[in-house]
Amino acid sequence: MLALITSLNDKGALAIPKKLGPWSLALLMLAALLYLGLRVEQSDFYPLIGIYSFLFLAYLWIYRTCKIPELGFWLGLAILVRLSLVFLFPLLSDDVYRFIWDGRLVTNGYNPFNYLPSTLITEGPVVPGLDQSLYEALNSPEYFTIYPPIAQATFAVATYLFPDSLYGAAVVMKLFLFAFEVGSLILILQLLLHWELPLKNSLLYALNPLIIIEVCGNLHYEGAMVFFLLLSIWLVVKGRFWLSSAMLAFSVASKLLPLMFFPFWVKRLGHERKGNRSMGLLQQLWQAIISIDFKRNLLYFLLCFIILLALFFPLLNGVFVQNFGDSIGLYFQKFEFNASVYYLLRWVGYQTKGYNLIATIGPRLALGTFTGIILLFLWERKVDWKSLPLKLLWAICLYLLFTTTVHPWYTSLPIVLCLFTRFRFPILWSGLIYFTYINYSYPVYHENLTIVAIEYSLVFALFLFELFRGRNAKPILS
Repeated sequence: MLALITSLNDKGALAIPKKLGPWSLALLMLAALLYLGLRVEQSDFYPLIGIYSFLFLAYLWIYRTCKIPELGFWLGLAILVRLSLVFLFPLLSDDVYRFIWDGRLVTNGYNPFNYLPSTLITEGPVVPGLDQSLYEALNSPEYFTIYPPIAQATFAVATYLFPDSLYGAAVVMKLFLFAFEVGSLILILQLLLHWELPLKNSLLYALNPLIIIEVCGNLHYEGAMVFFLLLSIWLVVKGRFWLSSAMLAFSVASKLLPLMFFPFWVKRLGHERKGNRSMGLLQQLWQAIISIDFKRNLLYFLLCFIILLALFFPLLNGVFVQNFGDSIGLYFQKFEFNASVYYLLRWVGYQTKGYNLIATIGPRLALGTFTGIILLFLWERKVDWKSLPLKLLWAICLYLLFTTTVHPWYTSLPIVLCLFTRFRFPILWSGLIYFTYINYSYPVYHENLTIVAIEYSLVFALFLFELFRGRNAKPILS
């Protein structure tokens, strides 16, 4: 931490602005976020999108105009606005009620993976704090919980400290996420310095209104996943392989998504080398295979899975795998929101079969994601650690392309990964995806597919533009 502060100070990034403009904009952004956190609910689309649009445009302006001497000021603002939202109860998401439900089960000695809320509320056992009012606030009472052990641990701590207070428990959980977010900002700066990338790229994550609102505002555990993933990457590039393995396990134990990233560690755990472009494809694949350090990979991932097993162990029993697996399966077969490829295939299904084919399309798209990631792994040529964020960006975007559900906070990983690359389409995505909140503004929930079509058309257009500009082209935002 001291080395980071010294580095920033040497670059003049810790100066305080003397002009009124940055201070005025910072106060306006803070006021807008506080108003949003205090008054704007999920169904208040026009106030929400008005405030969000202001915050997003201000964010882009700050990034485009920021000079190194102002960087510390804006990073300080990023921390301040996150802290201010910690003490406001989430209004844009009702997931917090399930977090508290699970936490109260754990603190009373019950495994949250054992009980459906709908069954528990009618048949028991009687658990203190799990009453009808909390049950009615749950958004998925017919499904087993899907939250991994790191998240469950924070739920338990929060409800242990505040067994009778929804607000108190929510604040404790937010404090955990606030700490993770501060850690992520530090790690982003460390990685940018290490890879000699522009330090102001940190603002792409630090001041992104989606990240601020959805992590510290609405209590989404992508914040924990991002922190542990960045920490794992930082440790491995510094040669601390075994600590990196542990942190990768912690990232998976926060949200399961980093499991899909494991293949991209495999080649890099051996000797870093670049593929020979003069080789044929089969020769490249063979060279990639024989260059893998199998011993180091075995030890790295063995330790990772041992730690994962230890983290999951308190929750393991005879029905855990079935119940947890059922919930994951239902996610791909029942839930749908703001999808892209899936909606196109769903339309084809209606035209050919006359009904929604999600039960078969969802699992097949999941298989397509897995296949695509393996192909990315096999065909990658540059396998140094600096190229890792780009490969992870392709993997997570492939997953989001094929999944049936894409909530706004799901773009957290693309946002943080893109700032280590030349691609900026996830930033545009984070601005457009908030328009999907219009779905909650109707008297009866209805998904506005026009909004979805515009969102993905613009994001894909920018992606293709950036892809074909050339590898040496500067980022759109620079």
